[in-house]
Amino acid sequence: MAKAYLVGSGIAGLAAAAFLIRDGGFAGPDIVLLEEQDREGGSLDAAGSPETGYTMRGGRMFEVHFDCTYDLLSSIPSLDDPAKSVTEDTFAFHDDFAWDDHARLVDATGKVVAAHSMGFSERDRLELVRCVATPERQLDGKRITDCFSPEFFTTNFWWMWCTTFAFEPWHSAIEFRRYLNRFVHLFKTFDSMSGIYRTRFNQFDSIVRPLLKWLTDQGVTLQLGTRVTDVRLAGGDALTATGLTWTRGGRSEEIALAPGDLVMVTNGSMTAGSTLGSTDTVPALDTSGDGGSWKLWETLAAKRPGLGDPAVFDTSVPDSTWESFTVTTKDPTFFKLMEEFSGSEAGKGGLITFKDSNWLLTIVLNHQPHFREQPEDTFVWWGYALFPDKEGDFVKKPMARCTGAEILDEVLRHLRFEQGPQILANSIVIPALMPYITSQFLVRSHDDRPDVVPEGSTNLAFIGQYAEVPEDVVFTVEYSVRTAWTAVAGLLHLDKQPPPVYKGRHNPKVLVEALETLHRR
Repeated sequence: MAKAYLVGSGIAGLAAAAFLIRDGGFAGPDIVLLEEQDREGGSLDAAGSPETGYTMRGGRMFEVHFDCTYDLLSSIPSLDDPAKSVTEDTFAFHDDFAWDDHARLVDATGKVVAAHSMGFSERDRLELVRCVATPERQLDGKRITDCFSPEFFTTNFWWMWCTTFAFEPWHSAIEFRRYLNRFVHLFKTFDSMSGIYRTRFNQFDSIVRPLLKWLTDQGVTLQLGTRVTDVRLAGGDALTATGLTWTRGGRSEEIALAPGDLVMVTNGSMTAGSTLGSTDTVPALDTSGDGGSWKLWETLAAKRPGLGDPAVFDTSVPDSTWESFTVTTKDPTFFKLMEEFSGSEAGKGGLITFKDSNWLLTIVLNHQPHFREQPEDTFVWWGYALFPDKEGDFVKKPMARCTGAEILDEVLRHLRFEQGPQILANSIVIPALMPYITSQFLVRSHDDRPDVVPEGSTNLAFIGQYAEVPEDVVFTVEYSVRTAWTAVAGLLHLDKQPPPVYKGRHNPKVLVEALETLHRR
């Protein structure tokens, strides 16, 4: 029987394993996931305890048209109620706890800004329409700032858009255009965020854990602590993997691939080099770039053309770094004050951005519990900032050089809460500094990412955030799942292909609503 070797156990690798079983006819024991880290899940991580503090580097958002993701998760039973799928559980949670943000933006005085208006001038609107309509190839090598005047970056729309999706002005105009087109149907409710879906718990608990259980129940092998260093390729015009080399436990191992064996590589990693700090310590910036997913991609790209250019994404750390932080407390004071401040109960308020903060801070109160085993007397919330290299407004040093306590102090002083010292004294704060977190948004050209199934490939595919899927948007779970489905369907020549990327711009009603939103005053 043919075997499949999947490099990386992030959502792309896990999804590929599931599609191989569900659609490709593979038996679980014939699938091996090779993971460099000592834990599965890739960037969909979350861990910790009330005593040491919980941590999660990020929190992914969903929306109703994540068709590949919902199709996959409709096959996976929920851990809380096996009679329901993970997709059904996600939709049910949205029905009960849909976001309705009343405090999306906060100004320098700590007051909520009326964000219903996008704040556009006529020039801003024209530039936005022109960017959406520009053919993608004409945006090769261009930044967002090449397409918009400086005033655009002071609009309510930009502050909400960039902090929802993690865009920065110097990022790729190609990716910005794709997001505008892909999420045009969300314009109407962008200030309230009511079109955004979240999972019941963090994504590790709500997606990775049930998916892992289903895969291991099927007999899939998950080999942790394994760094794949090379994929050997046959000579000739066809792209055929003939063997793998990996290191494990300090030893190097090689295997030869049999005819019919498949290899799917997660090339690159947006959370490679991530480091954690603590309430009292600063996370160290790791710019070594020696993560296995980057090194393997560099090795493959050097062997032959058509496999992308990893240097476009992993050599501009100042342009791809930002920082998040997770706060754990047994004191409900912050949650009570924030519910009063925002006008929404925890879990229903959405993102809150301090638009004038030097760090461009954003926080969110998650529905509790946010971890499956989280006790009732423990509260967890999360935040992040897009400019960790800037000096804080109150804490006079860059966020990247701050302890968790100093980061929380900056947030509390923006909010002007009198109980700030009490909240600070009762909180565990774990910052996460991520040097490549928005590297998939860096300025690029058309061929800088490899196709999921490169031209001429017989058994090798690329999956994840750095493989190319026309029209869909990176930095989403949907993108990774779509690459996995595309890889399985392409290598196995299946009739069942991924559904088309949703194109709301082809719906006249959606377009009219989007244009009305752009003209709000």
